[in-house]
Amino acid sequence: MNTTTQAGRREWIGLGVLASVALLLSLDVSVLYLALPHLSAGLGASASQQLWIMDIYSFMLAGFLVTMGTLGDRIGRRRLLLTGAAAFGVASVVAAYSSSAEMLVVTRALLGVAGATLLPSSMALIRNMFQDGKQLGSAFGIWFSCFMLGMALGPLVGGLLLEHFWWGAAFLLGVPFMVLVLATGRVLLPEYRDASAGRLDLPSVGLSLAAILPVIYGLKDVARNGWHPVPVAAVVLGLVVGAVFVRRQRRLAGPLLDLRLFGNRAFASTLGIMSLGGVVMAGTSLMSTLYLQTVAGLSPLQAGLWLVPQNVAMIAAMSLGPAIARRVRPAYVMAAGLALGAVGMLVQTQVPSAGGTVLVVVGLVLASAGIALPMSLGNTVIMTATPPEKSGSAAALSETSGEFGVAVGVAALGSLGTAVYRSELPDTLPVESVREGIAAAVNAAKDLPEVLDVARAAFTSGLNAVAAVGAVVFLGLSIVTVIALRGYGQAPQPVESEREAELAA
Repeated sequence: MNTTTQAGRREWIGLGVLASVALLLSLDVSVLYLALPHLSAGLGASASQQLWIMDIYSFMLAGFLVTMGTLGDRIGRRRLLLTGAAAFGVASVVAAYSSSAEMLVVTRALLGVAGATLLPSSMALIRNMFQDGKQLGSAFGIWFSCFMLGMALGPLVGGLLLEHFWWGAAFLLGVPFMVLVLATGRVLLPEYRDASAGRLDLPSVGLSLAAILPVIYGLKDVARNGWHPVPVAAVVLGLVVGAVFVRRQRRLAGPLLDLRLFGNRAFASTLGIMSLGGVVMAGTSLMSTLYLQTVAGLSPLQAGLWLVPQNVAMIAAMSLGPAIARRVRPAYVMAAGLALGAVGMLVQTQVPSAGGTVLVVVGLVLASAGIALPMSLGNTVIMTATPPEKSGSAAALSETSGEFGVAVGVAALGSLGTAVYRSELPDTLPVESVREGIAAAVNAAKDLPEVLDVARAAFTSGLNAVAAVGAVVFLGLSIVTVIALRGYGQAPQPVESEREAELAA
C-alpha cells in the first residue's frame, strides 16, 4: 500500500501557476512568428537582424539551461523561479518598447536567459511538490499539455493581438503571467535546494556556454544555408570544448553538471529516447509544413489550420498517457506510443506529390499522438530516477536535450530531404535556381507549371525518405524502450486496488 505523501489543494493550485509559465513560454515563441513582419517594418530590421531577433532567444535559452538548472539546486528553485519571472517581465516590457532592431536583439537575449531560469525550476518544483508517482505523472502531463496548448493557440492569439494592437503587444502578453507568478509563488510554491551543494564553478559555466552555443548556432545555420565551412567549424569547436567541459566535471568535487546522473540506466535511456524522438519529429514537421505550403499550395493560415489536429492529438495523448500508465507499465505505454509514431511515419512515406494533404496530416496526427506518450511519461521517469537534490540539473538536461533534438532534426533530416530533392531533379532544367530548394523553385518556376510539377515531385520524394528514416528510428526506439525500461515502475494491479478499497470501507 502506498504511504507516499499525497499532494493537496495547495500543490495542485501551485501546479496551475507553473503550468501558466509553460503556456506563456510556448505562446511567446509562436506569437512572435506572426509579429516578425510587423516589428521588422516598424524598426526597419534587415534580413540578418530579423534572423537574430528570432534565433538569439533559443541560443541563450539552450546555452543557460544547464547553468540555471544547477544554480536552482544551489540557491533554491523557488527563489530562482521568482527572480527569473521578474527578469522576464521587465525584459518583456523593454522589448515591447524597443526603439531599434539592435535593442530588440539584446532584450530577446535577456528573455532567453530569463526563460532558462523558468523551465528547469518549474519542472524541479513539480518533482518536489508531487511525491506520489501517479500524481507526479499526471502533473507532468498537465504541464506539458499546457506547453503544447500555447503552441496551438499562438497563431490565433497573435492574429487577434496584431489585428487590434501594435507589434509590441506580442511581448506584453507575458507580463500578466509573470505578475501572477510573483504574486502567488511565495504562498503556493515550496522552496527546495541542495544544502550540501558547493559554490557555482564559474569556469564550468563559461565552458558550458562555449560548448552549447557554437553547436546550436552551427546546426541552425546548416538548416538554413546548408553545409558550409563556418557552421561545420562552429559545431566542431563546440564539441571540442564540450569534451573539455566533461573532463573538468569529472575532476570537480562539486561539478556544474553531475555526470553520475548518466550512470542511472532509466535516466540515461529515457533522455536518449526522448532526444532521438525529438530529432525525428522536428525534421518531419519541417518537411510536412513545407509540403503544405509549397507542394499543396496552401497559404500560411490554411497550413496552420491543417496543423491544428496534430496539436490537439498531442495534447490529448499527453493527458491520457499518465492515466494509462496507472495500469500498464510506463515502458510499454512509451513503446506503444513510439510504435504508433512509426505507423504515422509509414503513412507519410505514401504521400503523393498531388492531393497528399490529408495523408500528411493523418501521418502527423498519428506521429504526434505517439511521441506525446513517451514525452509525458519520459520526464516523469527522468525526474523520479534522479535524487531530489539534483532535480534542477535533471530538468535542465531534459530541456537542453530537447533543444538539441530540434536543432539536429531540422539540420540532419532537412539536409536529407534536400539531398533527395536534388537527386530527383533532371540534369537539364530551364531554371537552374530550382536546385536550391522547393521554396526557390516555387518562386522561380511559378510561370512554368511543368518545371514546378517536377520540383514538387522531387520534394515529395524527400518527404517520403525522411518519413522512412523516421519510421525506422521510431520502431527501433520502441524496442529499446521495452528492453531498457521494462523494469522501471510497477503498474498497480486492479485486484489489489479493489481489495484495498474494501478494507478501507
